[in-house]
Amino acid sequence: MTRRTSTLELALPARDKASPAWRWLYESLRQQILAGSLRPGRRLPATRDLAGQHELARGTVVAAYEQLKSEGYVEGRIGSGTCVCHTLPEAFLQVSPAGEPKRYETGKAPVALAQYGKGVKLFSGYESQPTHAFRPNLPAVDLFPVELWTRVTTRVLRRATTRMLMGCDPMGYSPLRETIADYLNASRGVRCTAGQIAVVSGIQEALDLTARILIDRGDQVCMENPGYTGAAIVFESNGARVRHVPVDVEGIVVRRLPLNRTRLVYVTPGHQFPLGVTMSLARRLELLEWSSKTGALIFEDDYDCEYRYAGRPSPALQGLDQQGTVLYAGTFSKTLFPSLRLGYMVVPDFLIDRIEAMKSTTNRHAPVLEQAVLHAFMAEGHFNRHVRRMRAIYAERLEILLTEARAELDGLLTITGIEAGLQTAGWLPQGADAERAAGAAAKLGVEVIPLSCYARGKLSRDGLQLGFAAVDAPEIRRGMEKLAKALKRSVAES
Repeated sequence: MTRRTSTLELALPARDKASPAWRWLYESLRQQILAGSLRPGRRLPATRDLAGQHELARGTVVAAYEQLKSEGYVEGRIGSGTCVCHTLPEAFLQVSPAGEPKRYETGKAPVALAQYGKGVKLFSGYESQPTHAFRPNLPAVDLFPVELWTRVTTRVLRRATTRMLMGCDPMGYSPLRETIADYLNASRGVRCTAGQIAVVSGIQEALDLTARILIDRGDQVCMENPGYTGAAIVFESNGARVRHVPVDVEGIVVRRLPLNRTRLVYVTPGHQFPLGVTMSLARRLELLEWSSKTGALIFEDDYDCEYRYAGRPSPALQGLDQQGTVLYAGTFSKTLFPSLRLGYMVVPDFLIDRIEAMKSTTNRHAPVLEQAVLHAFMAEGHFNRHVRRMRAIYAERLEILLTEARAELDGLLTITGIEAGLQTAGWLPQGADAERAAGAAAKLGVEVIPLSCYARGKLSRDGLQLGFAAVDAPEIRRGMEKLAKALKRSVAES
């Protein structure tokens, strides 16, 4: 039986002077056990410790413990202390303690909620379960150099100063901001200084900060269709009217963007989510010209573009911006591991003080020790080496996926070639049902996502999103065989 130690002081109700001290203590502990505050298996404080905490005689505590033991609430063994029983007396199983807080039905609140509270929606995160073909949006976490990260972490902690333990600037740990700025200028064609870098927990925080500062209820925001659901949730939660603009082989169709009343446009030019196309240079310049004419700002989400497999590296949209109207954001969740929860924003000069003020009133700053470890990991060259290694592995997995798709899925799914990222898209034959296809695949242990899940309105042609980065070669081959069976079954049933 697992024992959990409770060394903290127990919070007990005020003592009733009319009853004996041992009885008060017994009743208090019994009520906490029934209410679940003291859970099964929880070790109670030693009698001497509890007596000192509540200014009682040790004999008083012993008497209360003995009464609880005799009634079957706790048990004690020599050397193991006194613990709450896993099975409580049947006579008390249905007792509803007087102090139990009132519970409200899910979705109902005892008070009126603010507009933001009413509108915010749950955005599901990563699932901690075995990875199967073709789970998208996930790096190969199993290949991350954990031992190296551990050594860097240990070294940083040994050298941690009092100043580091106190905290840092709301915009982030200064050495990390310098390192990120150098990396973005050299590798992504971003033009920025360390003063423009805001360290955030990821793309979602960057979106939330931007929306809270720039968008009032009723303002119009444009984004790609199909596009990133997480962005739409943030904008709509802040009261924006989201206008979904179609995407073609060159990226968002700029001529379909409105010429007035738009505050912000959200795009993923490096690797459009979820279709995987790269925005052409001509389309990027057209978008920047539209922004200059309309006064709308651009949010550039560069979520996984470190992983490029074909063609010359495309410079970030922000690097082409001459007006300072592009907010650029990226994340380390795709390059390192999701639970790190660190990313960055490159903030235009006129917004720096507003972003800093917003961060100072919300999370104050990202965790400093994690920032210090990441800085060391990057400064010592480990980050670049890891990205180069993973780029080669992902390129090989993508080639295997495309080869197997040509062999197994001819006439069933056309997978487009991509230049970057962790996942790609495949197009179903005209009239095929993507949701039915995904359901049939799931029954065979294959994960694919209908592109319609990311779209508003009906797509002219539906398809599936397939990830390859987190899936090794044998699993890709197994997945292709299963997916072919599922698609054939789906077609037969339609």
